[in-house]
Amino acid sequence: MHPTNFTVVDPATGQTIREVELTSLEDTDRVIERAQEALPAWRAVTPGERASLLRRFAAVVDDHLEELAALEVENAGHTVGNARWEAGNVRDVLNYYSATPERLMGRQIPVPGGVNVTFHEPVGVVGVIVPWNFPMPLAAWSFAPALAAGNTVVLKPAELTPLTAMRLEELGRTAGIPEGVFSVVPGSGPVVGERFVTHPLVRKVAFTGSTAVGKRIMAGCAEQVKRVTLELGGKSANIIFADADLERAAASAPYAVFDNAGQDCCARSRILVERSVFDEFVGKLVTAVQRLRVLHPADPTSEMGPLISAKQRDMVQGYISQADVVAQGTAPDGEGFWLPPTVAHVTDPADRIWREEVFGPLVGVMPFDDEDEAVALANDTEYGLAGSVYTSDLGRALRVVRRIDAGALSVNTHTSVRYWTPFGGFKQSGLGRELGPDAPQAFTEEKNVFLADV
Repeated sequence: MHPTNFTVVDPATGQTIREVELTSLEDTDRVIERAQEALPAWRAVTPGERASLLRRFAAVVDDHLEELAALEVENAGHTVGNARWEAGNVRDVLNYYSATPERLMGRQIPVPGGVNVTFHEPVGVVGVIVPWNFPMPLAAWSFAPALAAGNTVVLKPAELTPLTAMRLEELGRTAGIPEGVFSVVPGSGPVVGERFVTHPLVRKVAFTGSTAVGKRIMAGCAEQVKRVTLELGGKSANIIFADADLERAAASAPYAVFDNAGQDCCARSRILVERSVFDEFVGKLVTAVQRLRVLHPADPTSEMGPLISAKQRDMVQGYISQADVVAQGTAPDGEGFWLPPTVAHVTDPADRIWREEVFGPLVGVMPFDDEDEAVALANDTEYGLAGSVYTSDLGRALRVVRRIDAGALSVNTHTSVRYWTPFGGFKQSGLGRELGPDAPQAFTEEKNVFLADV
């Protein structure tokens, strides 16, 4: 028997927010069938009108930005500054992909004996599975381009953080998105998520979450040759060369790993520092970490909030207990799922904290001797999502980023995500790309048509 309700908790206090009814298998099937019924009319909406509906959806989100941000502060423990950015990102992504319907163009290919044209047709019903670490933007990165390309969407939020997704469904309806076109089904992975994989009417699954679960989803989708996009784990490296601006690199490093309390697949949780400046950099890093403001997330000056749950906090504490801790910052006492930001010295690349995705406020630092060793250490992982390189040598920066096996790299900054550029990972960090101008095509099938010259 599966539970019928889930208790949603405020991670900053440990207090109950509300009970959310979990969608049953039977109700999941009904929502999927409704999405299939809505598909012909939605794909037939003229490009200009579909674009207009998406812009209206973005405008309604903008009107409710503070409400959505407050929900995320309470439900996910995000700092209010981050939560406002996340709600704004949903608006911006909807606006960006509102340009898609009128620009989703095929090609005319020169051939003998006639005319050859291609079309991008929607895949059909898309099942989107969203994790708890960034509930709003990660949902929009899939549902916005999918809707723009003429698909209908059924979205499953994480059990821990369903509230903003449920509210976004209501706001979509307010904006005029037709019934059945965008539906949210809060529920458990083994019930709702698994049904997205097995239901024949769902023609694509877009999943963001752990690599282990992503592998199971990929294997399940293979049974029906179902399309799948996977955005999975990461163990990203932040490489600091001796010629870098060490003040800038050390000041920015905490935000690259402790944003959202380290619960970020792009977290630069491995810092590699050229040996000649290792001690100097670590000293500056420790100072920056100890200045990090870890406060209740509703405080506008807070720079880091709590972890999502007691289970997550205890798991991360297990890693910290095994680490060679160099320094820790502060964290509130009392209720809630708090841990201090922690810096650990690592000498063995086989250490668990160096190899495994901790998903918490713990960063390891390790020295390297030359460029080749830095690249080898950065690539010595099953993951390949993001990474950063700090250096004043442009030639070195280009050499190193070209050699690192990761999908989202930055130089002298830590930005991984811009909605107008592609995002995704190498190796076991995922399959396919989100965001950028080409994302809608991942929700289409290319159709080739030849018209004989007779």
